[in-house]
Amino acid sequence: MTTELLTERIDQTLLITLSGPATRNALSPQVYAAGVELLNVSDADPGVRAVVLTGSGEHFCGGGDLQRLSHLRVHDPAQQARHVEDFHRWVEALRTSPKPVIAAVEGVAAGGGLSLALACDLVVASDSARFVSAYSRVGLSPDGGGSWHLTRQLSRGQALAWLWSGDERSAHQLQQAGLVHEVVPSGTARSAALALAKRLAQVPQGVLASMKELVNDAPHQPLGAQLQQEQHHFMDNLLSLEAGHAIQAFLQRKKP
Repeated sequence: MTTELLTERIDQTLLITLSGPATRNALSPQVYAAGVELLNVSDADPGVRAVVLTGSGEHFCGGGDLQRLSHLRVHDPAQQARHVEDFHRWVEALRTSPKPVIAAVEGVAAGGGLSLALACDLVVASDSARFVSAYSRVGLSPDGGGSWHLTRQLSRGQALAWLWSGDERSAHQLQQAGLVHEVVPSGTARSAALALAKRLAQVPQGVLASMKELVNDAPHQPLGAQLQQEQHHFMDNLLSLEAGHAIQAFLQRKKP
């Protein structure tokens, strides 16, 4: 059975659930297209302040469907290349969405599932979650931005060692490396991620979007360009109604 994306609106958070428990929520072209569409809709909806991405059942995502990959590598490699492009469009949509995107990880996040989790802004993981690079185990190299995210958080040697080995890492190991934001008791990743999203929803949307854009762009430009971009965002936010209310509340020692 093909994995599908289920959605639920919880307060100001859009909860997106990978649903295909029989295959550990394996990724599929249908999921990629639906993921991009959902983010486009949520980006345009001012009522959505954050997005939480999780998996149904006991796992987050076991990665790609190896049965489909095995078939397409022989019969239609061009179609498989298009599927990878579709996956990458979803990853880019997660990275560029102006809303905070939080992964809630229970169980396994392997291969493309690991890349998908790392593409989110923050990762909340249960203490029993397992992160597996997996690609080398089946003769593949990463997709979904896995190599990009790992080399920006780990040393070159650490990233290579993990990708080459295909080994498993715990949530606590990834938290120490800065790849996981919060580790919570098993079975509570979804609720903890929703609670985090609710807290972030109290921050003005323009501020969240500005900070995400600034952090995304910082590694790719010199300090001078970053300072100019900070000035632009700072002035935009300063002149907003939200900043006016928040500054006055702070000055009056009130909660904004």
